Amino acid sequence: MTSERRASERHILIVAHTGRQDSLEAAITVCRQLIAAGLTPVLSQDEYAHIMAEAHDLQPIALLGDTVKIGDLELVIVLGGDGTILRAAELARGCSAPLLGVNLGHVGFLAESDREALTETVTRALAQDYLVEERMTLNVRVKVDAEVVYETWALNEATVEKASRERMLEVVIEIDGRPLSSFGCDGVVMSTPTGSTAYSFSAGGPVVWPSLDALLLVPLSPHALFGRPLVVGPDSAMAVEVLDRTQGTGVLWCDGRRTHELPRGARVVVRRSPIPVRLARLSQGPFTDRLVNKFNLPVHGWRGPAGEEGRA
Repeated sequence: MTSERRASERHILIVAHTGRQDSLEAAITVCRQLIAAGLTPVLSQDEYAHIMAEAHDLQPIALLGDTVKIGDLELVIVLGGDGTILRAAELARGCSAPLLGVNLGHVGFLAESDREALTETVTRALAQDYLVEERMTLNVRVKVDAEVVYETWALNEATVEKASRERMLEVVIEIDGRPLSSFGCDGVVMSTPTGSTAYSFSAGGPVVWPSLDALLLVPLSPHALFGRPLVVGPDSAMAVEVLDRTQGTGVLWCDGRRTHELPRGARVVVRRSPIPVRLARLSQGPFTDRLVNKFNLPVHGWRGPAGEEGRA
């Protein structure tokens, strides 16, 4: 088998924030680099329409779901912020292809490189010069009268929120089949370690290293004596019930992308999903450094244990 044929059989999906010009230009750059290497870039229908409107001569291009199936993908290159990476994770859900993020947004916790290193990033992707890291995801079910009426998943978090700004949500939270506390609140965030630096972080939850298997529950503005964030084991089940005394309805949001209305009496059950999200990593730097860099944390003056990195 020739190297040209091997290249033609490799399928790399490009996912970009098509609402931003810099993302569109980056996507075109990546497509041209893949084509020059003998590969046919893969695009979704949405990306295809936007990108071809900017670059009419860009050929050949394969369409996801047409000539290329999800299971055929080797890698997903994502151009944008964390929101774009979450959309890419949705597109690639259930396949083994890892996501390689290039941050064109703000914080970009899930991204692996920045716009300035785009060409080098694609070169390493072509050489398969990356490590793959698996991140826990959540299985989310909504039950009404013991019937499952909605089921989805989340990489960052599943959030039960009040549907009306003026109304408070009345809930009872449950861990492993036992009630823990009931209170009025703006909502409840149930998060993975990956999501601990997202909505959960904004709500006052702890930062959890992604290497730790755990689940988080963080109440949003609880009116309660006991409304603290919780960290439980990865095999635990968390649940939030919308109590009948709630005036109005609630709403479930998963990763800020998938939503479902929650009537009074609805019950949201969250467990660890057996299907992880796979992230391509270009380096094995410690998560501490990622926190410092992404949040621009002040570490000036630190001397550290010279010659004993990683030891106290």
